[in-house]
Amino acid sequence: MGRSHGHKTRDKNKNSLPQVPKNMKTDGIDEEFSRELADGADMEAQARANAANQRVRVHSRKRS
Repeated sequence: MGRSHGHKTRDKNKNSLPQVPKNMKTDGIDEEFSRELADGADMEAQARANAANQRVRVHSRKRS
């Protein structure tokens, strides 16, 4: 029996393992944000997201 016969079954599982779990995948559809239809909670969430993005940008500049 050659060396390759013992190693084939070990690598069969690699192709079936997903890189990203199915529950974390998105459908790729972008949603638009309308200020006319937004309520206070939407505006607050938008402000928090912008503030978080700013913190990430500032933090990443300090590391460079």
